[in-house]
Amino acid sequence: MAGEMPFEQPLIELRKKIDELKTFGQERNIDFADEIARLEERYAKLEEEVYASITPAQRMQVARHPQRPTTLDYIQHIFTDFIEFHGDRLFGDDLAIVGGIAKLNGIPVTVVGHQKGKDTKDNIARNFGMPHPEGFRKALRLMRQADKFKRPIVTFIDTPGAFPGNAAEERGQSEAIARNLLEMAGFGVPVVAVVIGEGGSGGALALGVANRVLMLENSIYSVISPNGAASILWKDASKADQAAEAMKITAKDMLNFEIVEEIIPEPKGGAHRDGEMQAAAIKTSLWNHLQQLRGMSSEQLRQDRYHKFRKIGKFTSIQHS
Repeated sequence: MAGEMPFEQPLIELRKKIDELKTFGQERNIDFADEIARLEERYAKLEEEVYASITPAQRMQVARHPQRPTTLDYIQHIFTDFIEFHGDRLFGDDLAIVGGIAKLNGIPVTVVGHQKGKDTKDNIARNFGMPHPEGFRKALRLMRQADKFKRPIVTFIDTPGAFPGNAAEERGQSEAIARNLLEMAGFGVPVVAVVIGEGGSGGALALGVANRVLMLENSIYSVISPNGAASILWKDASKADQAAEAMKITAKDMLNFEIVEEIIPEPKGGAHRDGEMQAAAIKTSLWNHLQQLRGMSSEQLRQDRYHKFRKIGKFTSIQHS
């Protein structure tokens, strides 16, 4: 198993025993078929137990897995005729955001998403998926173009959060995020967002004001990363797992809160186990939601988006006598 996570250790050890028994039997020409079958049955049951009882902290590990498919991976498998656009026409080209035009089942769409790197060098170039203001402005430029030419918008969310460095703040980080929220709310075309990994804070919301928000089964979505929350609450980022348990960050939590409309199942063990299967599942969900939304007028789409976000959360009114 490539890229194993700590909670998968019992599975790794049992798989190792099975492989060793197979090798030993082949080398000594001994038939261990019955014993191997029993171990395989035990492995299947253990696998079911491990993945059925996965905790929020463990889901966070899966969401951050270095081999987890990225926006560009999904674009390759879901869309055709993709043309990537670059730059915000104001400062530069932020590689933490990718986007362009493509076709989904022959229908022109605009695709925008956060992009993490595949290795250390790529992660540094893409700032570990944490956009600067020019990244959000690039995304907005592409989405404005989509609105102008009546193309549906698909966004992929996968970021620990917007980059908090001095340079980003000096170039207007908070203003760039706020402008995206404002303008996305008013677009007259269908907008569907998919949380494919981490949905962290304003960096995620800047691509998340959509008619429909979908989440992969092992992705997370929160107002702050568990690491950041642990740093604030306990002055100790190493307590991120403890924060993840308390913060209600899982796809199931988001569905219960009516923040997302659908959870897209993942292959057993996570999306990195079978990227093509995961892409096919996302494509099916995207197409279903876009088909529903394409029948709405521009005003209906704006009202639909407005009501989606207005109904999130609950409050209690206290009557004073």
